[in-house]
Amino acid sequence: MTQAKAYAATSATSGLKATTIERREPGAGDVEIAIEFCGLCHSDVHTVRSEWRPATYPLVPGHEIVGTVTRIGGAVVGFAVGDTVGVGCLVDSCRECDSCLEGFEQYCENGNVGTYGVADRRNGGGLTQGGYSSSIVVDENYVLEVPAGLDPAGAAPLLCAGITTYSPLRYLEVQDGDAVGVIGLGGLGHVAVKIAKAMGATVTVFTTSPAKADAAFALGADSVVVSSDAAAMADARHTLNAILDTVAAVHDLNPYLRTLARDGALIQLGLPPEQMPPVNPGTLIRKRLAYGGSMIGGIAETQEMLHFCAEHGIVADIEMVAASELDEAYERMVAGDVKYRFVLDASTL
Repeated sequence: MTQAKAYAATSATSGLKATTIERREPGAGDVEIAIEFCGLCHSDVHTVRSEWRPATYPLVPGHEIVGTVTRIGGAVVGFAVGDTVGVGCLVDSCRECDSCLEGFEQYCENGNVGTYGVADRRNGGGLTQGGYSSSIVVDENYVLEVPAGLDPAGAAPLLCAGITTYSPLRYLEVQDGDAVGVIGLGGLGHVAVKIAKAMGATVTVFTTSPAKADAAFALGADSVVVSSDAAAMADARHTLNAILDTVAAVHDLNPYLRTLARDGALIQLGLPPEQMPPVNPGTLIRKRLAYGGSMIGGIAETQEMLHFCAEHGIVADIEMVAASELDEAYERMVAGDVKYRFVLDASTL
């Protein structure tokens, strides 16, 4: 075992405090990574504070990791010491079910292994601990190449926000000339705008805040609709082929569904804490619409996304924070006071 510096929560109300954790020695197929940057995801807040389900403590969050390979196991063939690599939301899966064999490890039918806060089935049964730490050891099959040319700090949030938005756009086969709507302009939404534009789509941003219009246009949006403006929503009816809903608060989907053209689809990405208002099936039936959901992406698709972003110069818009500022950053995330993702500078641990 080796020691790693980290910031961990010890209860739902403790905040994040400096500590040390143990990392396993690299096995034959493992990659040891010196962490340089780790994005802060809103799901980190929910998990640390036991808002989705009771967490097990102590807990080191963080699943948007970028760093440098420091050691590799004897059987590793895909990485070398000195490589810039990433680790996203998954560090293992069963590798045997249909989903895993088809490259959809995020939907592992026997339960994937998240980067933090879950039982590490292959390594003694302890909890996985995440990227708010100085190092991590991960099976090479769940390590990603960070292409040269991508700013490593700005690339970190792509390992969650990037793949979460890229995967449904690929699933829907969005291409040049399609019209895509993005509900919400936060950590997910701002990356969704960039990726959809790079795919050739015309992008409409839906927001509840007129003040976000300039920011949406600066990111590349072609139009902005204030969702509380009934006339603007009426003008947008039947104009879009696909919508990504990135909002994690309770809201009514029916007005957005009416902006879809025939055979359009709305994909839910944000996970509200409570039940949403019901979708009117008549709205779906009259235009042969689809309403679905999507969760991150598999390892191969995440690697594909990183290369796509490198080709098109896409990274997240970030604000760097020191370890001592993590609790403040959490409060600012809850208040929506960030454009658009916080990233931890691991050198401050």
